Amino acid sequence: MRLEPAPTGDVPAAPTAVPSASAVAEARRRRERDQWQGRRRLERQLHDGAALRASALVLQLGLFRHRVPEAEHELRAAIGTLQDELHAVLQELRDVAGQIYPPLLDEAGLGPALRELAERLDAPLRVRDDGRRFGPAAEGAVYFALADALAADPVSHREVTIAGSAAELVVTVTGGWPGLGELLLDRARPLGGAVCDVSTPPDETVGTGTIVARIPCE
Repeated sequence: MRLEPAPTGDVPAAPTAVPSASAVAEARRRRERDQWQGRRRLERQLHDGAALRASALVLQLGLFRHRVPEAEHELRAAIGTLQDELHAVLQELRDVAGQIYPPLLDEAGLGPALRELAERLDAPLRVRDDGRRFGPAAEGAVYFALADALAADPVSHREVTIAGSAAELVVTVTGGWPGLGELLLDRARPLGGAVCDVSTPPDETVGTGTIVARIPCE
């Protein structure tokens, strides 16, 4: 029996599987959650590393300054100046850490962190929560959206209610806040969340009613 040679043309490539829309969305949510986890880890490194070392150095300089004789005015003044500079560096490190992921948000949760932010900005913001935690991604997304909104308008009276379950963070904002819906949606959507304005009167601008954000928790 005679065997025929195999054809020399190109062999068709096997079709590549196309990821489903749900798989793509889940991959995006996973990347976003990983980014928030990374921000929290970086804040902890700054807090537990550079900030603690700077704080310890300030204390050591204070002890050294007390050992310097009173007659050494210039040396004591130089040490005091160095302490002041280190205090400034320490505060800058804390400010940077807070912009990455606020330590109070990591330690105590969304409610206490928002109260501290409102107090710092002297903003009339009332926060209701029961102390429940929802994970760094969901909490971070809401915190930074509200922080941006407060920085833009820190004088209007508003109320934030934090609720939800182990699977979902639900944040309700009343008192009117034009622009907050977009800010929340920009932060919530990559995590699979949604935002709606549920009570804007027909004759008023969107954003002046009650805004509800729902974000899945990891």
